[in-house]
Amino acid sequence: MQLEQVTSKVVEIAKEAGAFIREQRKTFSADKIEIKGLNDLVSYVDKTAEQIIVAALEKVLPEAGFLTEEKTINKKGEKYNWIIDPLDGTTNFIHGLPVYSVSIALQENEELILGVVYEVNQDECFYAWQGSKAFLNGNVIKVSDNKTIDKSLLATGFPYYDFEKQPAYIALFTELMKSCHGLRRLGSAAVDLVYTACGRFDGYYEYNLNPWDVAGGIVILRQAGGDAVNFKGGQECLNTRELLATNGKITKEMLEAIQKYF
Repeated sequence: MQLEQVTSKVVEIAKEAGAFIREQRKTFSADKIEIKGLNDLVSYVDKTAEQIIVAALEKVLPEAGFLTEEKTINKKGEKYNWIIDPLDGTTNFIHGLPVYSVSIALQENEELILGVVYEVNQDECFYAWQGSKAFLNGNVIKVSDNKTIDKSLLATGFPYYDFEKQPAYIALFTELMKSCHGLRRLGSAAVDLVYTACGRFDGYYEYNLNPWDVAGGIVILRQAGGDAVNFKGGQECLNTRELLATNGKITKEMLEAIQKYF
């Protein structure tokens, strides 16, 4: 399997799903929203976009299985599995806030080997594969050079359910808010990761994450020279539900702050 060729096909598939999402946003109305859980929203747009992606990916790699947010397919691959979030930032989409994305990753056994994140509104497609550089619309990207938090712009995500850790989260937020150039909350973990990969953010942290939220962005960030670790500093961050993503230069300082509270 030529990963570069597969990635090229996945880029086309992500853009196709993104075009569908973009078109649906023009006529979307609130009566089309479904409730999965507390503040956990979904619509036919998420589900149909996922079906578009799955159908196309099955032609690219027929033997691969799928781990998808909307669970429109139940198929486990022996070696390869696609990890898909068809619309990361659904709440933004529903409210007409223009930050949402399509995220697709390929996992070989336990290793992430390919990632594509397509930010729909800006028509920006980020992608990378094992051994490659990271790219944005065909141009090489890399992480920022900022070496300290006090010169950094950071991103985070707010918990919208399971508020047990909220006091620790707010305490950490308060400390970092006083220590950096600013904290941003965009509402799409995949976008936060690729914005860190291309140097717009210097670091991003969040908990209560799912694999489909972050898998594609992790590949891109690492190939752009960044770090993606859990709150203990370990490399396994796909299934730990917590993630620190940085330019690789502020990782130690960020972990020291996080570990005071988590």
